[in-house]
Amino acid sequence: MLRDSFWIMIIFTLVVNTIVAFITVFRQKRDIATIWAWMLVLLFLPVIGFAIFFLAGSRISSKKIFRLRTQEQRGLEQIAINQRHQLADIETLLPIPESASELLGLFLTSDKSVLTRGNKITTFTNGESKFEALFDDIRAAKEHIHLEYFTIYDDTIGNQLIDLLTKKASEGVEVRVIFDQFGSHGQHVDMYKRLRAAGGVAVPFLMRRFQVLTLRFNFRNHRKIAIIDGKIGYIGGFNVGDQYLGKFKRFGNWRDTHTRISGDAVLSLQSRFLMDWNATAEGKEILTQTTAYFPENFSLPGKSMIQIVSSGPDNDMKQIKQGFMRMFASARKKIMIQTPYFIPDSPVLETLEIAILSGVEVCLMIPSMPDHPLVYRATQYYAKELIDLGATVYRYDGGFLHSKVVMIDNEVATVGSANMDIRSFSLNFEANAFIYDPEFAVQLEELFIKDIEESTLLTANYFDQQSVWLKFKQKFSRLFSPIL
Repeated sequence: MLRDSFWIMIIFTLVVNTIVAFITVFRQKRDIATIWAWMLVLLFLPVIGFAIFFLAGSRISSKKIFRLRTQEQRGLEQIAINQRHQLADIETLLPIPESASELLGLFLTSDKSVLTRGNKITTFTNGESKFEALFDDIRAAKEHIHLEYFTIYDDTIGNQLIDLLTKKASEGVEVRVIFDQFGSHGQHVDMYKRLRAAGGVAVPFLMRRFQVLTLRFNFRNHRKIAIIDGKIGYIGGFNVGDQYLGKFKRFGNWRDTHTRISGDAVLSLQSRFLMDWNATAEGKEILTQTTAYFPENFSLPGKSMIQIVSSGPDNDMKQIKQGFMRMFASARKKIMIQTPYFIPDSPVLETLEIAILSGVEVCLMIPSMPDHPLVYRATQYYAKELIDLGATVYRYDGGFLHSKVVMIDNEVATVGSANMDIRSFSLNFEANAFIYDPEFAVQLEELFIKDIEESTLLTANYFDQQSVWLKFKQKFSRLFSPIL
């Protein structure tokens, strides 16, 4: 009798778990792949799966999404004024590459991203040079410093940054910092106390400051941008932490790509920051008068044309993913990709397949080590898929590859925070610079070729010789691709 009751209870629990699983997954809009991935979790991990879903699958509240969606995109008028004056110096401007014309229109329509001309770009591939330049620019700041990072760790470099910001705030410079609580492993109240005491403001993205813990870690502000006085901007892959300086034995050398920009593209970065700030800040910290953050600039510091493009779960357009696909479809000779996580969805993979079948050379570079085991095994699975389609794939052995770069035909390139994975396409808040400058594209190709010297060419035979257990882990991880 007791035994029968036990089995009845088990069957009852499974039936209820299945019903609730269907209600839970289907009550909010999700793509089909994500629905099936979560159904696997909820059905094969009864009860426990709901705890995982509550932590990782619950969506941002409609109130917070509304705050983001209704933010006014600021600074466009000043950019237009600057660009009209700069057009007088037309002989110094680069022509728009033929392969970029449709991409330009796509971003203008989907993200209201204006094309800025005459920008100057400096590229960094290691943390030492990036932070040295950033700290120098912060020291020289006269009016304001705006930082937005996925990760700001409470470690040596993190505290050096906060000490410097505290000094600037005490000098009367406006200092604002947005960080992601999940990416930063907490709010680090003690670290920010001195900055706030000096008049600076540091806020966790879309969270209350007194909230100790976030139970929603699936939707992350993955952006990595900095703006100093509205004249200098940074965007790329580096977070703030000692590991990004190569000081963690586990990862060794940290290979990333980050850019320093001067020119009107900085005003586009400023616009993105202010939208995120006003969606996050509270009370008197919300900025209503922002004209001063968009300075007049009639000079041309460089030649590069740039569009700053952002995407996130507040918008169903998936602008950066669409940009990747448009680039792949526009390529006629070459596609080069560096990414720590290669987990494309079906449309992206099919677009790459079409490019390969059309005779376009596709080269991919991925890391040699995992920082997230399931993600890395899924990356290996899709790398093998790309090899089978005819692409060339390299494994970077010179440390941890965190660079997020795409380049086509030595004409158009993008650098930013977005990985080539479903998380960056749909779940994270991302920001990328799409750059139309052959010289810059060639520079990225040269860096890619240099990285090949420290890489291993992966082949179908390399994967065929792997153990059955490793192949199983790759295939199993792939099942959860939409939610990794």
